[in-house]
Amino acid sequence: MTTRREWIKGMAGAAAIAALAPRAVLGADAGKADLITRAIPATGERLPIIGLGSSATFAQVARSDDVAALRTVLEQMVALGGTVFDTAPAYGASEEVAGRIAQDLGIAERLFWATKLNVAPRGGGAADPAAARRQLETSFGRIGKPVIDLVQVHNMGDVRTQLPLLRELKEKGRVRYIGVTTTFAGQYDALVRTMRTEPIDFIGTDYAIDERHAEETILPLARDKGIAVLVYAPFGRTRLWQRVKGRPVPEWARELDAGTWAQFFLKFAASHPAVTAITPATSRPANMADNMGAARGRLPDAAMRKRMIELVEALPSA
Repeated sequence: MTTRREWIKGMAGAAAIAALAPRAVLGADAGKADLITRAIPATGERLPIIGLGSSATFAQVARSDDVAALRTVLEQMVALGGTVFDTAPAYGASEEVAGRIAQDLGIAERLFWATKLNVAPRGGGAADPAAARRQLETSFGRIGKPVIDLVQVHNMGDVRTQLPLLRELKEKGRVRYIGVTTTFAGQYDALVRTMRTEPIDFIGTDYAIDERHAEETILPLARDKGIAVLVYAPFGRTRLWQRVKGRPVPEWARELDAGTWAQFFLKFAASHPAVTAITPATSRPANMADNMGAARGRLPDAAMRKRMIELVEALPSA
């Protein structure tokens, strides 16, 4: 079994060719063949199970003078059938740079654009509605689309003030789906309360093979309430990479068509039936191609998930 580094090295040439002329190499719909998709419960609209996030290294490169790699990453995702792009004004230049790239490439309409809303609170702790509206209009300008696919209240930021603003935009047809997000343990209870009491379409939260808190309440509740789930940090940010460093992917991972650790970890998260899409961040085209490999082939069943968990739990902690 190859490591991620070895797989990426072998993919470098193909990735470069596909990124330079994805439609010519793959055809406009070639990347969608046999792609695993999941339905958004509210509408039945289907999304590819793997997408792209824009925090972490994507955000770091977005702040630099040379964003050519991000252009190639976005090309690569679309060429391989991906559509879900997750960003936020809080991710530095990511939203602005990605919007410009998508428009330049002519792929803006092919993306399922997920962004977020969260303005700094006023002195009393509540968000300023006027500032929130300004932030939303800025996002519309950056994305360059009259309708944004998904806007979520970022990190449970004053949901009582900001979620009604998103509901208003949805009612006006300017936003298709709305929701809330958090990856902070101290906000999980607030996330659950919002899921139970507010009419939302999506949530976003962290879920990884070695951090499965979401399986206890959040994911079952999402299924019960018909709420779509975007998964963040499926690699435990960098934690899982540290745990498997220098270790080959087990041979039995071929049973679920996982050729790299990235695909191993992503297929685990994707196999939970409540998960709609996973959006790992990357600024490297070959990593994007590697990640998209998890959206094809088999996903683990309950017995395989147990085996995968046991393997990871036997590794030294990061």
